[in-house]
Formats: sequence, C-alpha cells, structure tokens
Amino acid sequence: MKELIAILSHLAIEPRGGAVLATLVSVEGSSYRRPGARLLLTAAGERIGSISGGCLEEDVLVRAQAVAASGKPELVVYDTSSENDLVWGVGLGCHGVVQVLLEKLPAQPAWATTLMVNLTGRRPTRLGVAWRGTGALGTRLGSITAEDRGIFLEDICPPVSLLVFGAGDDARPLVRLAHELGWEITVADPRLAFATEERFPEADRVICAAADKLVAQVRPEPGALAVVMTHHYVHDAPILQALLPLPLAYIGLLGPKKRAERILTDLKAGGATINREQFERLHAPVGLDLGAETPEEVALSILAEMQATRATRDARPLRDRKGPIH
Repeated sequence: MKELIAILSHLAIEPRGGAVLATLVSVEGSSYRRPGARLLLTAAGERIGSISGGCLEEDVLVRAQAVAASGKPELVVYDTSSENDLVWGVGLGCHGVVQVLLEKLPAQPAWATTLMVNLTGRRPTRLGVAWRGTGALGTRLGSITAEDRGIFLEDICPPVSLLVFGAGDDARPLVRLAHELGWEITVADPRLAFATEERFPEADRVICAAADKLVAQVRPEPGALAVVMTHHYVHDAPILQALLPLPLAYIGLLGPKKRAERILTDLKAGGATINREQFERLHAPVGLDLGAETPEEVALSILAEMQATRATRDARPLRDRKGPIH
C-alpha cells in the first residue's frame, strides 16, 4: 500500500505524462512479489515501487524505456522455474513464471485520480488490468469483461487502520514502524501533554479526550486494529470496555496477564458483558514472544502479531510451513 500511494502521489503532480507503469499481473509457482506489485519509471528517470526482490527491476527498466519511446504496451515473461536458472546472470532461483505488463501512462490518468480520492475517503476501488488479447491493454477502473483476454482484477482497500490508545514514549517506535508499513495511524490519549503532533509526526491523527470518551472520539471503523497501552489502570479499563463490543479485527492490551485478568474481572463486576468472541479477539498480553525488552523490540512484537492476525497466520517460522508461503 505504501508503494502504491507513492506511485499515485507522483502521478497526481506529474503534468506531462510519459511515465511507464510495470504491473505484475500473473504468477505461476514461486515469486518474491504477488500479482498487483507495481513499479513506476517516471519521465525523469526515477523509480517508485518494485515488482521483485530487485532481480527483475534492471531488465524491466530497460524495457520500460523502449515502451516510453514507442507508446505501445509490452507483456514481458520471466521464467525462473529451471533448477539451473541463471537469468540475467544473477541466478534468480524463484522457481516460477511471472508476467509483467508495461504501459505508458498519460498525464494524471483517470484511474489513478479516482483511486487516490477513494483511498483518502477510505473507500475500496476495483482496478482491472488487461494484459493479454486483441483489445486495448492497460489499467482502468472497474471490471473488464471481454473474450480472449487476460485480465487481472484487484480490489484495492484503504490502508490498515491502527488505533494506538496511549501516547507514552513506548508508543513512539510503534507508530514509526507502523508508518513504515503504510498503515493509517491514530494516536489517542487522555493526557494533553502526551497526545501531541510534535511527539507523533508520523501519525495521521492525534486525539486527546477523557478516557471514558476517547473511543467515541476516535470512532473506530470495522476491521481496525487497536492496542491499549496507557500504562494506567484508570485509563486502560474504560478504553478497553468501550473497545470490546466493537467489530474490530484485533484488540491488544499491554501489560502482564494478571493485570489483564484484573481489568476484565473488574469490568464484569461493574456490569460489562464480555462474550467468547470478544475475549478471543483480545490479545493480552499483546505481542508475540520474541524476547522483546526495548520499546522498539516490543513494537516489533506487537506489529508482527497484528500482521499475523490480519493474514490469518499462526506466526510460526516459515521453515516449518508445509505449504507454499503465499
């Protein structure tokens, strides 16, 4: 998502057009990136995004220059399935076949403008990329229906929404790392001295309100990820109580397991109803067991657990996985 937004941001300010977009449209077997990965070669020669781990980019850039000159789209096939593959002299060894469509873009293409507007408004967008057949090849909005044509359809959803309840010093590396992932971040805290934009320049929103009103001020959207880390029981309890009934994808609570048990016991004693679904959605203590000690390590363990939850993975080592990675 971060790469895509960077591409859209450039297209929005490029008045002349002439950039070439490379889109990974098909994968058979293994590949470092999946269909939908994009690389933009700007008219000024800049490159934004990627379609592989770096092994295909140089050849793609050479071919993109030819597409920029001719204006004609080109479908490039890279076959790395051979055991003795030495394509481009680097030994890709991915054991897969990938197809990449190169297309020259006009100035501020309509699909890019609409996609950016929808992402800003947190609305999904369907893109279609026609990459094989007798008709016009390239990217456009909506579904593409035609006979004898290779079509890649992609539903592009808004960035992941991360809600960080607690603006202490340990929240700062968490926000920085989530920003690197391209997530949309809200930081909320009842303490005015902590909840400031100066402390969290990477956050998209910083909100300050009383603890029992904080969640209502944030207005979490369905499927958002939330972590409660104010370090104060009097703040954590009402925030958690307001979060648990919401249709969130993940709720994490920082602190020892006994502390979490005490908060849940007190909430129930106060009349709160916590059903099985809500309890299973709660990760307390928050994070994976990475042996984390420093704030940066704790942030990594939290985001890793969130990503595993989003992808419905169990966070086991890849070497222990029986099936393919993707």
